[in-house]
Amino acid sequence: MKQTILKLIVLCLLIGASLTILIDRSAARGARNRNSNSPSSAAPQEKTVEQTRKNIKVLTGLPDSQLIPVMNYFAASMGRRCNFCHVNNQGQWDYPSDAKTEKNTAREMIKLVLDTNKTLDRLKLDPVACYTCHRGRNTPQSLPPLPLPVPSPPPGNQSGAGGPGAVTPGAQPQTSPSPRPSPPAPDALISKYIDAIGGQAAIDKIKSRTATGTVVGANGMTGTYEIDQVAPDKAYEKFVTPRFTIEHAVNSTGGWEKNAQGVREIGGQELANAKGSMQFFRNLKLKEQYASLRFGGRDKIGDRDALIVVGTTADKKRERLFFDTQNGLLLRRVTYLETIVGIIPEQTDFEDYRDVDGVKLPFTIRVSSVDAGNPYIVRKLTEIKLNAPVDETKFNMPPAPKPATP
Repeated sequence: MKQTILKLIVLCLLIGASLTILIDRSAARGARNRNSNSPSSAAPQEKTVEQTRKNIKVLTGLPDSQLIPVMNYFAASMGRRCNFCHVNNQGQWDYPSDAKTEKNTAREMIKLVLDTNKTLDRLKLDPVACYTCHRGRNTPQSLPPLPLPVPSPPPGNQSGAGGPGAVTPGAQPQTSPSPRPSPPAPDALISKYIDAIGGQAAIDKIKSRTATGTVVGANGMTGTYEIDQVAPDKAYEKFVTPRFTIEHAVNSTGGWEKNAQGVREIGGQELANAKGSMQFFRNLKLKEQYASLRFGGRDKIGDRDALIVVGTTADKKRERLFFDTQNGLLLRRVTYLETIVGIIPEQTDFEDYRDVDGVKLPFTIRVSSVDAGNPYIVRKLTEIKLNAPVDETKFNMPPAPKPATP
């Protein structure tokens, strides 16, 4: 009898212990699930324009860092400036104002683009954008201008007088076009570029770079420019013009900007963009930047023939690299910003390559963007130094200026 009671007590204890373990495990799983879904543990996301601006009605969901590029894209597509839709009272902008009817018209046109692209997506067709119709005009040109250009006759005058196959008397028969060469491998083009600028060993020796020069904008802006970079992720640049001074910097922990309004920390996509554009090895180590590469065809830049490599990054962003067919140097780099209203390109051209301690670097850099007010900026470098000492305090965010005492 005593043994039976003892066995029952032991059995009850075992059952109780098992239930306790199961309850504890269930509670732990629930806590983990709650923590993984809580806002505090989620990766911070960039704020959208309706969260940071006033009176946003149709561009909801657009990341705040894309607002200015999108506004510039609208202006360039229509051949207009900001004051076409926005109110400016004696130099003071009132962007939220709806006083101009053109602003509401623009909203309707944005809706048209968004709705049209829903249909095109369903039909698996390429999307449209503002530039599709406007092409730099306020009013799209829907009628072909007359007279139409006269088309060139096809080889052998196959559709001309005399019917198919008719040939002008005495004319020499046209030879067949030469077969096009097989497309080169993208890796081979990048390797040729690396060899052209000095080789991988010479690039790997670079630990810092400083450069100074001048900057000229299409709008007549002129000034000075300097940049300091330390591998792998520190960079500082400064623009000084008669009208303003702007400083930017990025480091392993973040980034900042300083202008006439003061100092501010940058984050989110704005920080990612700054780190990308100021990346130390951005134009020196190309293969590491892309998840996939493919040959993109041939083109001509000025008087130079170019071969194109299309690279896709891990986050699905696409870029095009143009390499000189003769010397292998990088002539142009085009990046694309995908937005809800269209794809916005930015083009960087590289010229005047010179040898700097065994590495060829471009001393003229032209950046062309979709900005009707200043469509390009040219940086002409006068001096580049490799592995020179750099004052690393430049990368630290400066303190905010003290308020002026009355």
